[in-house]
Amino acid sequence: MAVPELSEEQAAVYARIETTSDHIFVTGRAGTGKSTLLEHLASHSSKQIVICAPTGVAALNVGGQTIHSLFRLPTGVIADHPIEQGEPLRKLLNSIDTLVVDEVSMVNADLLDAMDRALRQARQRPHEPFGGVQLVLFGDPFQLAPVPGDPDEQAYFADRYRSAWFFDARVWDETDLRIFELQTIHRQHELEFKRLLTAVRHGAVTAEMAKVLNDTGARPAPTEGAITLATTNATVNRINATALGRLPGRALSAVAEIEGEFSGRAYPADERLELKVGAQVMFLRNDSGAEGRWVNGTIGEVAKIGEGTVAVDVAGDRHEVRPATWERYRYRYSPATKTLHKDVVAEFTQFPLRLAWAVTIHKSQGKTYDSAIVDLGSRSFAPGQTYVALSRITALEGLYLTRPLRPSDIIVDDRVREFMAGATAIKAISA
Repeated sequence: MAVPELSEEQAAVYARIETTSDHIFVTGRAGTGKSTLLEHLASHSSKQIVICAPTGVAALNVGGQTIHSLFRLPTGVIADHPIEQGEPLRKLLNSIDTLVVDEVSMVNADLLDAMDRALRQARQRPHEPFGGVQLVLFGDPFQLAPVPGDPDEQAYFADRYRSAWFFDARVWDETDLRIFELQTIHRQHELEFKRLLTAVRHGAVTAEMAKVLNDTGARPAPTEGAITLATTNATVNRINATALGRLPGRALSAVAEIEGEFSGRAYPADERLELKVGAQVMFLRNDSGAEGRWVNGTIGEVAKIGEGTVAVDVAGDRHEVRPATWERYRYRYSPATKTLHKDVVAEFTQFPLRLAWAVTIHKSQGKTYDSAIVDLGSRSFAPGQTYVALSRITALEGLYLTRPLRPSDIIVDDRVREFMAGATAIKAISA
């Protein structure tokens, strides 16, 4: 599938990345095209670019490497512990012009400072932030937060940092971070729904807004086609298993083929996928063909299961789906060509499908649905969780709620509010 053309504002940010060495944070509300801009940067930049992300799945999604794997860093708090670097790693880090970090809101301040220290050390530029490498960060702190560590780690952050957020890393005391907030929302088109989502994002929902969301969501949910977005894996597994069990016949299994270095937590799809005719499924990646028959998040129904193929009905059209291969990469510096290379170190081959009567809100990140049933259970328990769920849906009429939203469901971290309030001023200066 071809990378979409950039909008005017996306093109302006791309030009800023390409023509300067500024450290840049690309952010914006859900559906503003951050991923599109990142894909364009990865495929069109004239710079030596390395892409990384905090988790294995996020790294797979952007064709990059995890931060810990790229920098050979230990897990947990790194603090001022020595960072060991062999010659191949030093050469690799010396070859980078621009380091791109996706889902940066999940990166904590200690890890970002460790990345800074590793680059200074490898490039022998101890007094230059990030050793002279340009940092380009993508993410939305209103959607995903750093994962809280154990009590000892939390105490460390409380003692050393203003917060665990990446924007409170100490390196920013020595250098500027230019913030560009994409404004144009491509996922939703109704002004009223955009207004409601913005209010949820900022924790500024009025009683009138809550009534609109709750009255709309209180309608009976459709029995087919809508996916449930739930807070826990237990709820999702129960809904999917129950729905699959109701279908007649025996479930057929497809077992993934795995080659190379892959950990279970980084699997992009189910290692063992169980399907029946009639099962509601979600596509896990864009159609690789030029036709663009489906995108990551498209919902369909299994019509037929054959040898090495699954027929899926999507909005009246039947598509033959074959296994897809996800590749895990590792960056390598070539002394012969003096350039960076991306080597495939692992492959995961499976049908790009998942049972989709339900999915966790976390796994719905980046997806788009025409309609969804939002199940917040007894409570929403993470900052941004309710916003992520609601903002997956393209139109207000596609929203269904298992219970009314409560004020306690809308959680916004005060440090994010402070940081983003200052972002407007920084953006105006840097534009």
